[in-house]
Amino acid sequence: MLLFSSPFLLFSFQSLKDLDRRLLVAINHAHTPALDAIMTFASNRYVWFPAYALLIIWLIYYFRRQAVLLLPLVIAAVSLADSITSRLFKPFFARPRPCHDGVLAYQLHLPDGCGGQFGFLSSHAANSMALAIFLLLVLPASRLRGLKTGAFIWAGLLSYSRIYLGAHYPTDVLGGAAVGALLAWLAALAYQTFSPKMSPKA
Repeated sequence: MLLFSSPFLLFSFQSLKDLDRRLLVAINHAHTPALDAIMTFASNRYVWFPAYALLIIWLIYYFRRQAVLLLPLVIAAVSLADSITSRLFKPFFARPRPCHDGVLAYQLHLPDGCGGQFGFLSSHAANSMALAIFLLLVLPASRLRGLKTGAFIWAGLLSYSRIYLGAHYPTDVLGGAAVGALLAWLAALAYQTFSPKMSPKA
């Protein structure tokens, strides 16, 4: 069929690449000094450590005995999201980051440098989305909306910052978020299957 012919697929792939580049350039060029500082701050991995440490302490307090199962699962989801995107997808697809593209790099505003050579998929997006989805699925539906909303706002800001800084194309970020969401769903399913049949502390 014509829709599945090679010329059609090649045209669709090229159209997607063109759209990816246009979105990247539009987001990257909408920069200000204040946004540069915010996006650089959000993308800095060392900023996450104190927040994640506080979250782990709170989860231990809230879930008590169930935290023995919950914490390894959420840590596994986030760690696997990082490892799969960094050690599997990036070297396998070997897609240069926008800031390493010989032509595109000269058009970009790069307030935070460039980073590693390959960008498909985004580890930042995968990690943050894994955490946000896991909290959404595991925390009680009727409570803690603020924490769940905050996790998604953080994941969205972090993912957007990677495009803004010229480190990733939008499809890098979307793909990374999808991997993180899948791993979070599997981890949440394992928790709901094997956790003790008791309610966490109210």
